[in-house]
Amino acid sequence: MDHKRYKRKIYLEDKPRSEAKREILEAFSLPLETELIPAADALGRVTAEPIFANVSAPHYHASAMDGIAVIAEKTYTAHEQSPLRLKLGKDFSIVDTGNAIPAPYNAVIMIEHVDMIDEETIEIIEPATPWQHIRPIGEDIVQEEMLFPQGHILRPADLGVLLASQQLHIPVTKKPVVSIIPTGNELVEANSKLSSGNIIEFNGTVFANFVKDWGGEPRLHRIVKDDPEKIKAVLLEAAETSDIIVINAGSSAGSKDYTVHIIAEIGTVFTHGVAARPGKPVILGKINDKIVVGVPGYPVSAYLALEWFVRPLICKYLQIPEPKRQTVNVKLGRRIVSSMGAEDFVRMNIGYVNGQFVANPLTRAAGVTMSYVRADGLLVVPANVIGYEQGEFVEVELLRPLEEIKNAIMFSGSHDLTIDLLSSQLKRVRADMKIVSSHVGSMAGIMAIRKGEAHVAGIHLLDPNTKQYNISYVKKILAGFDVVLYPFLKRKQGWILPKGNPLGIETVADIFERKANFVNRQKGAGTRILFDMLLEENGISSEEFTGYDREMFSHLAVAAEVNGDIHGAGLGIYPAAKAMNLDFVPVADEEYDLVMTRSFYESENGKLLIAMIQSPEFKQQVEKIGGYEVVENAEPKKLV
Repeated sequence: MDHKRYKRKIYLEDKPRSEAKREILEAFSLPLETELIPAADALGRVTAEPIFANVSAPHYHASAMDGIAVIAEKTYTAHEQSPLRLKLGKDFSIVDTGNAIPAPYNAVIMIEHVDMIDEETIEIIEPATPWQHIRPIGEDIVQEEMLFPQGHILRPADLGVLLASQQLHIPVTKKPVVSIIPTGNELVEANSKLSSGNIIEFNGTVFANFVKDWGGEPRLHRIVKDDPEKIKAVLLEAAETSDIIVINAGSSAGSKDYTVHIIAEIGTVFTHGVAARPGKPVILGKINDKIVVGVPGYPVSAYLALEWFVRPLICKYLQIPEPKRQTVNVKLGRRIVSSMGAEDFVRMNIGYVNGQFVANPLTRAAGVTMSYVRADGLLVVPANVIGYEQGEFVEVELLRPLEEIKNAIMFSGSHDLTIDLLSSQLKRVRADMKIVSSHVGSMAGIMAIRKGEAHVAGIHLLDPNTKQYNISYVKKILAGFDVVLYPFLKRKQGWILPKGNPLGIETVADIFERKANFVNRQKGAGTRILFDMLLEENGISSEEFTGYDREMFSHLAVAAEVNGDIHGAGLGIYPAAKAMNLDFVPVADEEYDLVMTRSFYESENGKLLIAMIQSPEFKQQVEKIGGYEVVENAEPKKLV
């Protein structure tokens, strides 16, 4: 096969997303197909035509109460001063809720208003009015009444209405079939034994479930290798058997990104590249009247591209409006930097602090799936905006229910693995609660408390002069604020090193002299402050230290960088080294404390948080990790 004829395309377009979407929607004009399905199985389906009732409900005069059926006109003489006696069978009949009203009765008296004299005699003290407590024919549904218009998405209660009116089979719009084609030589199934360079294929499963959720019928193809002829054959087959085609990877400008050339050869390409980040390398085209969407291999880029282009196609096919996400105004806890010329989609953590929503950006890397999983919302930075300043208010699209966000504890400051455990423990006790954490470093965490942008900050800041942790920093930065410094953990900091410690590192001097590939933490992190102190004590210049400017935002990220690098080294906590099966050389025992306002500390949520920290279950979980000690019977540290 001649791969050379598919020349590498270096430059992608910067077409506005709205224009690209409009083009494919205009080009998508498949005829509406319908099918008849059982009403009981129609949840979430879209009605293909107006649905009318076959029978009324109720279809007879029905009792609305438990009681007795009477002829109203014969009860007019009943009075409290002169009770009226009625005989069973002659003057009344006993009925329960839902029973048909026997002739010639035309009213129901509630059983609570009846005095039983004997088995056949009752007494009443007030008259009935005609048709009281009787459900008329068609009170709920009238025969031939329109139940639902065309294009109605059926909900659970709707199915009850259909069955109650004897609409047992209904016409619905056929689900659009969406073929999903993962491509790439590096892709392997999730149950495969992994080798270096292998990538587990999981995007297809995610795509399929997005398609299901949006009302389509996904068909996930097996992995297709980077062979132009094989890709072409699969695309042509999909164009015959499906309504929409999604091909994953091969959409950018790499040496084996053939997709755009193949689509152009057997169909039409409308767009190759949109002005959006992440998600730029999108292909939009048409093969045999079927729209094909080529999405990037990076997961977050792919998920966004699916929502931008595949969801609107499904909605058009089903003839339903595109749903809009709920939005909320938030105060930015950190500055957002963007570039002119392309929309930026920034994943955000959101919390509710001091009566306002506060949001912080998560990592913007297109391949970090967990940033999408953890996100509470999306900030869309327009193409003509270069970013937003810290403290500015912006509108964010929500990815979670607003109430769930409101109940979260906003956690800022230094990263620690136990925070996720604490969040899980909280959720066991209160299903509507969780911790939303932003790993910004100890100093930034204190500033978040100062600015009212977090409930809690985790800090471990060593004072080089007093050799005490945290107290001097809180006193200085939060002077005049009524705050609590709560002792949380004692943990070990040390050198995180490749298994076997091949460079024989014991000290910071060893790292410097043996030119290890050091991985640092970001400015303001407690670990960074400890490292700077070690450099100063050993007379080592940071400018001459290999890797000093190579910054990571968590202990696990440092360990991940060291893992696989025989000359790697980093400073971090023992659990991070253990998690990656790396060596650990202890350097210091440190105190990891929580700083919070007194009002939060004394609030219901604050008390619950402290109770969880001191619970035996949480302590056991922390001890299993190793390298930690939860402070027993902790009391707030004195700040005066």
